[in-house]
Amino acid sequence: MLLKGEQLAAHLERELKAVYVVYGDEPLLVIEAADAIRAAARRGGFDERNVLTAMAGFNWVELHHAAGNMSLFGGRTLIDLRIPTGKPGREGGAAIQDYCANPSPDALLLVTLPGLDWSDEKAAWLKALTDAGVAIKLVPPNLAQLPAWIAGRLQRQQQSAEGDALRFIAERVEGNLLAAHQEILKLGLLHPAGELSLQQVQDAVLNVARYDLDGLREALLAGDVARLTRTLDGLQQEGEAPPLVLWALTEEVRALAQVVAGLQQRQSLDALLKEARIWGARQALFKRAVQRVDVGRANAALAHAARIDRLIKGAAGAGDVWDEFLRLGLGIC
Repeated sequence: MLLKGEQLAAHLERELKAVYVVYGDEPLLVIEAADAIRAAARRGGFDERNVLTAMAGFNWVELHHAAGNMSLFGGRTLIDLRIPTGKPGREGGAAIQDYCANPSPDALLLVTLPGLDWSDEKAAWLKALTDAGVAIKLVPPNLAQLPAWIAGRLQRQQQSAEGDALRFIAERVEGNLLAAHQEILKLGLLHPAGELSLQQVQDAVLNVARYDLDGLREALLAGDVARLTRTLDGLQQEGEAPPLVLWALTEEVRALAQVVAGLQQRQSLDALLKEARIWGARQALFKRAVQRVDVGRANAALAHAARIDRLIKGAAGAGDVWDEFLRLGLGIC
């Protein structure tokens, strides 16, 4: 069974399965989901807990031993299996599949993992866990969804804020939900229940955003100048390598140039996006971008990217590469 993170609480109120696997890129969401399952297991009579951490050299026989070790007082056991790398290996995968084929009636298996790539999500061991119980893939909110997520967290502590204040918090905690959680708790300590003003939020919330290349690419395609500028500044402060930044920007510009050239020849947009290997949420961003970027602008951006490449390599005279990244981005935004 597959569940979304927001469906977990209702599921745990109805029933408790023998196996749970929780995974995702955002540690806060994984921790909270796993804590909810542990709490439900305690309520369900799983009084014993056996924590296994599958690092290099882990003996997978311990998984079967944990399921077979009965408490002297007849209690049931929660097996808390953590795989920090997200890769159990051949031996671990086989052990997990063997366990899932015949789960212990006196044990509940909880497996926690980091985010998995597409190949791991198709692995036989993950399918065995899903078929034997419940899999919860936790997807963090994107920047557009983040204000609503923050509002929900504030509501838990009987607080609220207007849209400007929610957006202010979101911009300063983007990509770092653990820090967002801490900032929200801090607002609960500093101020009583009720509505928070923008000034109160600005005085309390630190800039703890974590910037990455995916966010930069999203800002470029969305035409979000403020986010593009903020992300470039953040990447520069965090010491991101300029060649990687140029690669991220150029990939999007090259794809845009390919798509708008095809549109000029009256080809189908959907077919062009497929040919350019643009899938999922990126399609919506590209459809917005091609409305404001024509062939001339896309080709000019490619030529600009080539000049930045020479600048990085020291073959184009003096200049500030980060200023050039911003100019390139503004040309597309």
